[in-house]
Amino acid sequence: MEETHYVLSQRRDYGLLCGRWITRRVFCLHHDESYSYHPLDGVDDEVGHHVAGDIELQHRPKEAPPKPRRKLPFRRIWTPNVLFVLLAHGLLASHVGLFNGLWFVFLSTPRYDPSSPIAFPNGTVVDPNASLHLPLNYHPRAPFTFTGGLALPPRSIGTALAILGVIGITLQLVLYPRLSFRLGTITSYRLSLLLFPTAYVLAPFLALIPSTLPPPHPASGTLLWMTITIVLSIQVLARTFALPATAILVNNASPHPSVLGTVHGIGQSVSSAARTISPVLGGWFYGLGLKGGVVGAAWWGMAGVAIVGAVAGGWVRDGDGHEIWLEGEEEEMEGKG
Repeated sequence: MEETHYVLSQRRDYGLLCGRWITRRVFCLHHDESYSYHPLDGVDDEVGHHVAGDIELQHRPKEAPPKPRRKLPFRRIWTPNVLFVLLAHGLLASHVGLFNGLWFVFLSTPRYDPSSPIAFPNGTVVDPNASLHLPLNYHPRAPFTFTGGLALPPRSIGTALAILGVIGITLQLVLYPRLSFRLGTITSYRLSLLLFPTAYVLAPFLALIPSTLPPPHPASGTLLWMTITIVLSIQVLARTFALPATAILVNNASPHPSVLGTVHGIGQSVSSAARTISPVLGGWFYGLGLKGGVVGAAWWGMAGVAIVGAVAGGWVRDGDGHEIWLEGEEEEMEGKG
């Protein structure tokens, strides 16, 4: 493999030299780049057809070493487009990473049982909602004060995970290429950001879907799985378009080819930091919501983060990777043109 970095591509590549040495020693092949083969002038035969001439080995003159390319200073990397791309990228990574963890915690959270505590003859009182740590005299109130999850066993959670994978693969292979080509990168990216808040707002309401089994049994029924599929479809559709577009936009936001790797590294650092912090804060906030009897608190907070990310995405533009031109580069490009 050859180096493609804007600054390092002209340097001596010891990997290629080692590979050529091995080729000569093992396969007894000799390659000298200072020589090349050129066909001699052809001749016409008796019936008028052109016949190529013989091949002659000619010496290839050494080219002048290219001028060392300059690198954009680090302080000039931070253009407005780079800042908006990194902000939108970090917010997207935070709520997408949090969804992956919060979704399965929500599926396994015990269901809320509206029945009163059971008093046995021996004086023992059993609270069916003790595992939810609800406040005293808690009563659900529509539309936002409700709690509990779906209490699904591991087998059903695996089914939900399979649904997530099937939807993702189908959208990635069938829908994404066509719509992305029609809408373009920036338009499909901005539209996909609007779908995330919708999925996050709807997710906790799955706990209110009528079930064929009463609590504390796991939630079940055709209606429940249909709504689970709908919520997952919205989130996966948004993720299918947003994540590839983010990679493209980070690449194109680089203000100069010499700092492309630096911008990518910063983008990966921002994404990793967001994916590290968001599950910790989201899980803590989810626990507070359960104690307060509002299971949707973390979900709706995540929807707020997604809305801020969508606003930041509105300021992102699709760059060309060469927003800043260093001194003499335009003249050099005109000369090559």
